[in-house]
Amino acid sequence: MLKRELKVNFKGFLIWSGVTILMFLVVFLIYPSIISGPEADSINEMMKMFPPELLKSFNMDLASIDSAYGWLKSEGFVFILLIIGCYAGITGSNILLKEESDKTIEYLGVMPIKRTSIVLQKSLAGIVYIIGITAAVGIFNFIGLDLSGDFDKTQYIFLSLTPLLSCIPVFFVCMFLSTFAHKTKKMLGISLGLVILGYVFNALSSLSESTEYLKYFSVFTLADIRNVIINVSVDPSMIFISLLIDAAFLCFTIIRYNKKELV
Repeated sequence: MLKRELKVNFKGFLIWSGVTILMFLVVFLIYPSIISGPEADSINEMMKMFPPELLKSFNMDLASIDSAYGWLKSEGFVFILLIIGCYAGITGSNILLKEESDKTIEYLGVMPIKRTSIVLQKSLAGIVYIIGITAAVGIFNFIGLDLSGDFDKTQYIFLSLTPLLSCIPVFFVCMFLSTFAHKTKKMLGISLGLVILGYVFNALSSLSESTEYLKYFSVFTLADIRNVIINVSVDPSMIFISLLIDAAFLCFTIIRYNKKELV
């Protein structure tokens, strides 16, 4: 069943990976001309006008956007987290539910396979593709940065791994929520809404002390990009919390799916 699941989701993986890589290809092609032209001074002046809290929410207080790598550490990884987060959310919300929506659950019902095994194999397929898109984007950007100029390779490798800490939990949370629905269309808006709301909470948490508590309601806090930029390391506690969320919602999904009336 794992091979079947990997095959079914392969097209979506290629589309999401291809579009994301294409976006960053455009960045590497046009960014050198922007930062070396007369627009560079205008950008620097504009950055001085932004409040420090806003710059902090995009990590622009730690990284200057006068280079491709500087942009990637700030705005670039915002796009990466959102895109991979959306992909993980949509995949998680559909990977179980599509069997009911497409009426193929009856086929699985006559096969000698337990529901727990269905959840586990579909979960593994989802994780493979989330790691796959993260690796594809990471490798492409590594090559682009290597051709563009010097950059901290160790720091970049750690940064490239951070989306996994937030996006795999997004996958499991959305997969669990999908067990309460019967149609994929209903879950699409919910999964995208969770991702966007999670990022908004994470961004707002860095604006002031009064909103700092919002980071505890956002899975994107686990990515902890600022810590990687400053310390060039991943906080072990973030890895532990991420794995804990994964395991908890996987268990919740198995329990709920075994009790669900499939139509």
